[in-house]
Amino acid sequence: MDEGGARVLTVCFHGAESTGKSVMAARLQERLDWPVVAEYGREYCEKHGTDLTMDDLLAIAAGHVAATEAAARARPDVLLLDTDPLMTAAWAQMLFGEVPDRLLTYPKADLYLLFEPDVPWVADGTRFFGDNAQRARFAALSEGVLVRAGVRWERVGGSWAEREASVVSAIQQAILPAR
Repeated sequence: MDEGGARVLTVCFHGAESTGKSVMAARLQERLDWPVVAEYGREYCEKHGTDLTMDDLLAIAAGHVAATEAAARARPDVLLLDTDPLMTAAWAQMLFGEVPDRLLTYPKADLYLLFEPDVPWVADGTRFFGDNAQRARFAALSEGVLVRAGVRWERVGGSWAEREASVVSAIQQAILPAR
């Protein structure tokens, strides 16, 4: 993302729920001081409930974009996004069987990191799909959205240490051509 001259590398954590996206974002923010745009959908659901409609998903996507634009104005070298409208598109497909075109037209991150559902699922009051079949379906839909959008993406899986190493390596590699 280029906000008036300074190059901001946007990296979106993408994938089914309870795969470590928020945990990893917090870890990297603490360890490397990379700012994070929090998962707007979680905030929205905590405020409005989890009985979502398509209009709610469109509002969530707009909230993601507004928060990302605000954070990018500070021009950090790396901006981590704990999901974005493409993840909201995966939610639309999972919940309603369709993806409104609007969810695919928002600006895209420079790099998407697709978190595998190979860590234990944790219920937190805002999560829906905890059984293995649902997680696998949601993971496949999440990947399909990335393929459909034609964005640059890489898989992240394994132990927490392996995930962190993969994420940092992918971001470091993305920084090199971005400079």
